[in-house]
Amino acid sequence: MEKDLVSRQHIPFRGIPAAGVHGVGLQALPGNLLQLAKGTLASRKILREFQPDVLFFTGGYVAVPMALMAIPRNSLLYVPDIEPGLALKTLARFADCIAVTAEESRAFFPSSKRVVVTGYPVRPEIKKWDRLTGRAWLGIDEQAKVLLVFGGSKGAHSINQAVWAALPDLLANMHVVHVTGQADWQAVDAQTSRLTDVLRSHYHVYPYLHEEMGAALAAADLAVCRAGASTLGELPYFGLPAVLVPYPYAWRYQKVNAEYLASRGAA
Repeated sequence: MEKDLVSRQHIPFRGIPAAGVHGVGLQALPGNLLQLAKGTLASRKILREFQPDVLFFTGGYVAVPMALMAIPRNSLLYVPDIEPGLALKTLARFADCIAVTAEESRAFFPSSKRVVVTGYPVRPEIKKWDRLTGRAWLGIDEQAKVLLVFGGSKGAHSINQAVWAALPDLLANMHVVHVTGQADWQAVDAQTSRLTDVLRSHYHVYPYLHEEMGAALAAADLAVCRAGASTLGELPYFGLPAVLVPYPYAWRYQKVNAEYLASRGAA
């Protein structure tokens, strides 16, 4: 996924071996540690070839080998979620400056660290859309009710299944913009084949949206989605209320994000 997105922006991409260690079982731990060791060697090679002046990290275990090899080069760490995980806390030890989405994130870092609240950086290509242009791109009338459903960059199988179970009833009352993710895309035909022509015209389904995601966000009246870091920036930017369904198998960071938005009346 990352390689495709970076290549789309015509930026050179180099992958390194990496694996997580937080919450990993004892059986998988040795192999994951070996992957991190390989990633460290690969990172050292990249640094020797590229000779960067500054390194920018946004977290995840894949960044740890590079951060270790980058000492003592200048580095900036951006923490997108409200609460950082183990990898981000590890990276923070080596960062010269830490940028965070919200003021509440300061509490997770030592007072000696330089922490700057920047907000979540919403992509310019997302921000160019408004309700009128978004609905025009989707082919939806300005007066119609619109529900947006998505599950993050890879989709969310459980959310997709829940939507498909209620799809005829939903489409009888509103338009549904559904971003399924690539993994469930093959199941779409089976779901649309049971719909009438009228209901099918209310169902706008995509495996993935790039800059067009801004059209979907701008056009919607309500979203049902995961609570990844992007929701902290994109939902508030468009003033879009949401029913958030945090991913339950990736520590608690999405739950904390959801609670942050809910406590402010945004979800």
